[in-house]
Amino acid sequence: MAGENAEHHGFDPLKDKRGEDSPPFDLILTGSVFFDIIFTGLADLPQKGTEVFSEGMGSCPGGVANQAIAASRLGLKTTLAAAFGDDGYGDANWAILSDQEHVDLSYSKRFDGWHSPVTVSLSVHKDRSMVSHCHPSPLSATELFGAKPPQALAAVVPLEPELEPWALAARQQGTKLFGDVGWDPSGEWPTETLKNLEQFYAFMPNAGEAMAFTRTDDPWTALYALADKVPVAVVTVGEQGAMAVDSETGEEEWVPALPVRAWDPTGAGDCFGAAFVMGTVAGWRLADRLSFANLCASLSVQQVGGSLAAPGWGDIADWWHRMSTTREGVHKQWLRRYAYLEELVRDVPVEGVRRATATIAHHSDA
Repeated sequence: MAGENAEHHGFDPLKDKRGEDSPPFDLILTGSVFFDIIFTGLADLPQKGTEVFSEGMGSCPGGVANQAIAASRLGLKTTLAAAFGDDGYGDANWAILSDQEHVDLSYSKRFDGWHSPVTVSLSVHKDRSMVSHCHPSPLSATELFGAKPPQALAAVVPLEPELEPWALAARQQGTKLFGDVGWDPSGEWPTETLKNLEQFYAFMPNAGEAMAFTRTDDPWTALYALADKVPVAVVTVGEQGAMAVDSETGEEEWVPALPVRAWDPTGAGDCFGAAFVMGTVAGWRLADRLSFANLCASLSVQQVGGSLAAPGWGDIADWWHRMSTTREGVHKQWLRRYAYLEELVRDVPVEGVRRATATIAHHSDA
């Protein structure tokens, strides 16, 4: 059976929770894998008939690969069901995900003559604009899984008017569904879609998406409206951090973002989601889940490269040790908020997974 003997690579934050009856995977992901070309440090977007030069660039797997790589680096045994082209972009994406980042691709498939999705991401003033080219996947995720999806602790699923059969089957098997949402180009954001939240354990939109869905004009009101429909509601508010309500435990939290210089925000939201899932399956309290997700997202935006900017446990341990060199001023506040990390990072080996260079060079720093 695919994934039955899924191996763990690197530091495992869930090792004390694993047993003989544990599912083969921690996380199921589906979606489109893009080949991302990222330009950073742009003063402005190019105008018609002009050429601009960027301070930096990178290339790496994108789309759902952002979250797959972020989750794998945080120690989650992650399986991804996606279509891959038989072109050079597909070669690079498959090799990085499978060989370098240890994402299980046993439910993914390569298709002859199918063009891999490609995105050019332009980072300007702490935000990004994108140009993409893609074709519909030859097979749906349900078709890629076959009879049924594998057993897993969690799955990230797009909130849509109709959920795919694989997601409903996974929920019936005991998998917790974490809702994600993409941009609605129609601008309609139909409220009836929220009825499907009854199938989810958590929903994690950003402030704009949350307000659009709930027809509200501030993130807090949107959060409370969502909390009436799903056990765990999370709303991210960019540089203001993230807020959440866990109706099962009665916890309600707001955690500020870390003050960092954002170099490339590509994939930060996916990194946040992966970290929140990891904290959830680890059994952390809500405040720690939010602060950890904020930390991982903040570390990711300081590097170029979307998926390959996602921090591993080596990066997290490095950050903690740097913060611990002084326990005064703002450091004292952050150390208090992140005190739960002290015991965790004590077991992170020196060679713990760190970020890789965002490049298609043959010798990427893994």
